[in-house]
Amino acid sequence: MITGFLFFLTSTAIGLWVAEKLVSGVRISSSGGFIRAALVLTLINISIRPVLWMLTMPLTMMTFGVFALVINAFTLWLSAKLVQDFDIDDFLSAFFAALIMAILGMFGLMMLVWLMPGEVHWIIQQNNTQMFT
Repeated sequence: MITGFLFFLTSTAIGLWVAEKLVSGVRISSSGGFIRAALVLTLINISIRPVLWMLTMPLTMMTFGVFALVINAFTLWLSAKLVQDFDIDDFLSAFFAALIMAILGMFGLMMLVWLMPGEVHWIIQQNNTQMFT
């Protein structure tokens, strides 16, 4: 469980750093702010974002997944409101940052599968028992 959290935290931190470098409306003023922003964004993505995705599933399906970027932009904006040294100017900046982070996330998953020797086995937990797929 801690390994998964550290993987999410690391990938979020890398995506946030790249988005901050490429999108002019995203600013992180200090290294402490960067660490807090990555931590808060990871916690929001683990806890709140799945609920938002479930609530907006029909809209996401009608827009062929584009609305998922709106949800990601919202979580970025919420993180910026909660962290002192993390600022996002407007929704468009949050949207482009979310797009960059999504592309990096997809690339990271492809690299994970490519770098793993053999097959990747995902663990699905059902009724307090573990099943391997």
